[in-house]
Parts: sequence; C-alpha cells; structure tokens
Amino acid sequence: MSRPNKNRPGRRRVLRALAAAPLVSLAAACEGVVPGKGPPPILYRLTPKSTFRSDLPTVQWQLVLQLPLANAGLSTTRIALYRNPTHLQYYARASWTDRAPSMVLTLMIESFENSGRIVAVGRESVGLRSDFVLKTELREFQTEYYGSDRPVAHVALNAKLVQSATRTIVASKNFDSRHEAGADRLSDVVSAFDEALGKCLKKLVEWTLVTGEEADRRRRRS
Repeated sequence: MSRPNKNRPGRRRVLRALAAAPLVSLAAACEGVVPGKGPPPILYRLTPKSTFRSDLPTVQWQLVLQLPLANAGLSTTRIALYRNPTHLQYYARASWTDRAPSMVLTLMIESFENSGRIVAVGRESVGLRSDFVLKTELREFQTEYYGSDRPVAHVALNAKLVQSATRTIVASKNFDSRHEAGADRLSDVVSAFDEALGKCLKKLVEWTLVTGEEADRRRRRS
C-alpha cells in the first residue's frame, strides 16, 4: 500500500501557475493591436484678436453672442481639410481643443473684450440681458489643398446683428479670409488657421461695434 504524497497539493498549484503563465503573456502581447489603441491626438487651439483700429466707438449697449451654426462636417473637434472641393477629410491624430463652433464663439467673446470698447458681452447661454444679439454661421473652416502649391486655411463667417427689443435684423455681413501655410506641416497649417480666423474676428468686431452704435443712436432719436 503506497503512502499518500504530502507534496501533491503544492505540486498541483505549481502546475496550474505554469499553465496559466503563457495565457497572461499572450494577453499582454495582444493588447497593443486592439483597434483604437495608439497615441492620443495632438490638441491645437487658436488665439483671439487683440488689435483693432483706433477710431472704434466706445459703446454702452450690451451684446450677446449665439453659438455659431455649422454643418455636421465642421461641427467637430477634428481639423478639416479638402483635397478637392467635394471630398471632406480630417487630419489624423490632431484635434482642436473644442468643437469648432464652440472654440470660435469663445474667441469671438475674448476679441470683443480685448477691444475695450464695449460695456458687456457674453454668450447667450449665460442668460444676460442684451441690447443686441449677434447670430453667426461658420460656413468655412478647413484647409484646402487645391488651387495652390501649399495648403490654404479658409475661414468664412456670416453674421447677423439683431436688435433684442424688436427681434429685427439690423444688418448682415459675410467675412471671408484665406491664408496660405508656410509648409505642408500641421504646425504651419494651424498658424495659417490662426491668421485667417484672426482677420475675420478683427473685421467682425469692428463691424459689430460700428453698426450696433449707429442702430442704437437711431433708436434713441426715435
């Protein structure tokens, strides 16, 4: 009659551990090829405008800005590009810090504040009482690779200034700007976006202050 082996439970534990080891290694090896894995996108932001013409009026009325409208292709954090007029694409591993309309709205507000010529300005969601509402549509916000040797950043805005009391459109204007990138590199493309948007923001702020002040004076005289 054989004696029981006191080490048998310990041996079984060792064998189970050895059998499991290759499975752990295989899981670790497969982790790197899971779809969606990889480095996170590089985030980019643009800057507000801070220099304006010196003869702008200092206004006492208040302004509220609505979130710009945009089509689905532009209403995203992804940086858009066109290699031809009908084919929308996006840069890989690169994004804006916010959806394009939200980012542009923030830069508009900061640009108005940087002008130092308006008593109060804010976004509509804050619930401020306002004399005027600025409604905008972001119609172009992409890089274009056709018609030029280097990529061109294209920004276009439509703006409508609305008198809050009567809900009537005081005036409407389009702002359109293109700026060629120094090279076909993402850093140069973002710099071109900053220049193109900056030109639109400068013209938008100046037009709004002048047009709103003229409308406010007519209102006070009537």
